[in-house]
Amino acid sequence: MESKTFLDSLPTNFRHEKSFFNKKNLFELEKLSNLSDLDINEIQTKSPLCSLNNLKKIRAIAIFKKEIAISPPEAYLLLHCGIGSIKSLSLSTPYELERKIGRLERSLRVKVGTEITFSLLKKWIIKAKQIN
Repeated sequence: MESKTFLDSLPTNFRHEKSFFNKKNLFELEKLSNLSDLDINEIQTKSPLCSLNNLKKIRAIAIFKKEIAISPPEAYLLLHCGIGSIKSLSLSTPYELERKIGRLERSLRVKVGTEITFSLLKKWIIKAKQIN
C-alpha cells in the first residue's frame, strides 16, 4: 500500500504544483510550510505552469496543517472564506467563520463535505491566538 503524502490530499487544481514538488522530492509538510516568497517566486520562474497563487495556497494549507492540525480540505475551505493566515484566523470569531462558510455553501450551492462544527471553529481560533 502506498503511503499518502500531504500533497496527495490537495485538490486536483494543484496538479502542476504537485507534479513540480514530487519531481523535486519536496513533499514534507515542514519544508512546504517554510517556503519563503523568494522560494515561491523561483519555483514559479522555473516552472511556469505553477501558479503563484496556488503555490501560496499550498504554503498556507501546510502552515494550517502543521501549526493548528487543520486538515487540507478544511484549510482549503478557510482560504476560500478569506482566511489566509494564522493571524487572520486568530482575529476571527467562530460566528464570523460559520457565517462565511454558510455563505460559501449557498453561493456554490453545495454542502461542504467536512464536518465543521462551531466548537471546532472555536478550537482553531484559540490555537491560532496562542500561536500569534
